[in-house]
Amino acid sequence: MTRVSTRAAQLRAHFEQLGALPVETSILQPAGTLLDLYGEDIRGRAYITSDALRGEQMLRPDFTVPVVQMHMEAGADPARYTYAGTVFRRQDDEESRPNEYTQVGYEMFDRAEPISADAEVFASITQALGAAPVKAATGDIGILVAAVSALETSEARKGALLRHIWRPQKFRALLEQFSTPSVARDVLGLDNPFENAGPEIGLRRTSDVKDRLDELRADAQITPISKTVVDLLDALLNIRAMLPLAVAQLWDLAVEMPAIGPAVERLGARMIALKTRGVDIEKIEFATSYGRSLMEYYDGFVFGFYAETRTDLPPIATGGRYDALTKQLGQGAEIPAVGGVIRPDLLLDLEGAA
Repeated sequence: MTRVSTRAAQLRAHFEQLGALPVETSILQPAGTLLDLYGEDIRGRAYITSDALRGEQMLRPDFTVPVVQMHMEAGADPARYTYAGTVFRRQDDEESRPNEYTQVGYEMFDRAEPISADAEVFASITQALGAAPVKAATGDIGILVAAVSALETSEARKGALLRHIWRPQKFRALLEQFSTPSVARDVLGLDNPFENAGPEIGLRRTSDVKDRLDELRADAQITPISKTVVDLLDALLNIRAMLPLAVAQLWDLAVEMPAIGPAVERLGARMIALKTRGVDIEKIEFATSYGRSLMEYYDGFVFGFYAETRTDLPPIATGGRYDALTKQLGQGAEIPAVGGVIRPDLLLDLEGAA
């Protein structure tokens, strides 16, 4: 732990030299905030406790949320922050992985030049990793969000797909469901489905059942998403190439999916900004589907650095853009924000093996 703490201090000092303000956050965080953001799914990945004074609390699963809260309450604009400390994650499915480890992070809030901020954070973390044998993977959640938001279907169906972008299997199941004609249900055709119904039992009222039947009737009338559109979405999700080639492929696809054009334009501008900062864009892989298993608050640029020869290791560093999170935690106020974190323990392993 002494070696990890020393390496963490060095990494934080690197970010301080870039102008980042060092900050601390409480190890215990209000569970309600994170549950509101991610739903009950996070209970399976976090350590939760409670007491009479503070209510339900969660051992800090990451730093980004409390840092955003702190900034939205009193932060200047623009701002850069750095931190180093322990985070806690349950590993019920992978017991070999630690359930507490150190993170060092760099967060940047910049309203004026968000694309430049993306490039700065990525380049700064690249510099911090030094000569460690890692490879970079990137994506952009905003491209898929743009494609889904433009679908010719109901707002309810688009909302369901957007909510599950970060759950690829559920997203695929919904897409298949919404592209298949609805199966007629006898109960939906009844003029009075409550005729001869018995007494109400349990918490669901007759009015609740009626509302749900009305929703199902309306949904049954919606035209399924066409096979052509599903094929285009599949083509979008299957794009995986080095960044310059991926941008070219996305522009080709934008001819038939014009809604993704602005997001692809931002990606191209980010590529130029990265190159300007000395990043070798020919060595950066891009995949449209990358980042869909990272934190759900990422809604734009996403990235990760992985050991080139150690496929058994988790990512050495990850990060991305989370503009929507600042709006959620800022009670309507928002500011473009991007950040990333490094695992100094994993970095030490790679540096020792190099």
